Amino acid sequence: MFDDIREECGVFGIYNQNATGNQLATKAYLGLMALQHRGQEACGIAVNSDREIYFYKDVGLVEEVFDDKIINGLEGVMAIAHCRYSTAGNRTDKNSAQPLVVNYAKGQLAISHNGNITNADKLREEYQLEGAIYRSNTDTEIIAYAIARNRLASGSVEAAVAKVMSILKGAYSLVIMSPSKMIVARDPNGFRPLCYGECADGSLVFASETCALDAVDAKFVREVLPGEVIVVKDGVLHSNTENCDKTKSSLCIFEYIYFARPDSTIHGQLVNDARRLSGRLLAKVKPVEADIVIGVPDSGIPAAMGYSEESGIPYEEGFGKNRYAGRTFIRPDQMSREAAVRLKLNPLRKYLEGKRVVLVDDSMVRGTTNSIIIKMLREIGVKEVHLRMSSPAFRHPCYFGTDVPDSIQLISHGNTEDDICKIIGADSLAHLDINDLASIIPDAKDIGFCHACFSGEYPPNTRP
Repeated sequence: MFDDIREECGVFGIYNQNATGNQLATKAYLGLMALQHRGQEACGIAVNSDREIYFYKDVGLVEEVFDDKIINGLEGVMAIAHCRYSTAGNRTDKNSAQPLVVNYAKGQLAISHNGNITNADKLREEYQLEGAIYRSNTDTEIIAYAIARNRLASGSVEAAVAKVMSILKGAYSLVIMSPSKMIVARDPNGFRPLCYGECADGSLVFASETCALDAVDAKFVREVLPGEVIVVKDGVLHSNTENCDKTKSSLCIFEYIYFARPDSTIHGQLVNDARRLSGRLLAKVKPVEADIVIGVPDSGIPAAMGYSEESGIPYEEGFGKNRYAGRTFIRPDQMSREAAVRLKLNPLRKYLEGKRVVLVDDSMVRGTTNSIIIKMLREIGVKEVHLRMSSPAFRHPCYFGTDVPDSIQLISHGNTEDDICKIIGADSLAHLDINDLASIIPDAKDIGFCHACFSGEYPPNTRP
């Protein structure tokens, strides 16, 4: 129920030199299903069989794009996969679906990318002047061209990837497949999560979140380090850390608040615990007298439970959710947006009528969806609505793969919480304070975080 913010993407890779048939494609499918929350516009799987790369991708959900016949035709000892939400490129363009597979002088490359390259426009123009031709306007094509260009002057594809990391600015978690290797890389800021695991049969697995490791019964080994390049060849893993520790790590804090699945663990912190802690903290610092606490499904629910636990106000399930309704952001006009919200959420009158309600949500962008939900609660006789946000107020755009719009479109930019209450119809409103963000991730050790969309403090040398 997110007011025009989109997740980024999900990436997955698996390698087993002893794999037969469609074994790895099947696991890639399962990994994508686990990562479906990160992107619902398009998806794809590429495999490596006898040094040839074969792939299938299309617009749609994972279960819509793939069937048994397609999976059975994807045989190989390596597989990479991707599910997409566009922050650059056309959402309905099949050419923008990933993995991106290219042919160049040294052979083939397949690339899955999560993130956003902030100097993509500059690089695009530079490469076009050299003769580059593009099929889409995605950042991933820029990355592919940069790697291919540098590969011609490098001893290996992984050396080319390491060189390209000094050229690219912004966020990128990459899983790359060449005719003989799998290469995994994470930008030096570590904006987007990427982890590594192993299966009992020896398969090496890389994924955006640990929930995808669980889906293929892989044991978590560790996070891919910010700036690290991992190469797998002939079943052996090699790590290059020459780009590590050159900048302060800046993992997106919003992974814990909204993006990641609650059952994923990122840098040691269980996401569900972080959300419950945010609710507990809100109850401590932003208390209110009320009869019940409810959460906006789905990411607002753990925070609502935490608020209830800390405040002693009973938690109640406040909405029925239609999980088959489309996402609200695809309806551009106000009337159809309201209809879409009503189709997706239905307040449970029996529990809410006549009550003073604490309504917990993860965030507020333009305020449109929040105002519709509050209107729905008023219509069934809710006495008071006290809105509590488990994130700080959005005041600045994101350039790193989270589609936070320009400041002028953000309701918290230039409006106080009292102003916003009048706009959306709430009795009170409170956000989590920026200074309290570290308190919700106590188990995430030795890692820095990006909160620029809240604070306006961008990591050095990362903006466009």
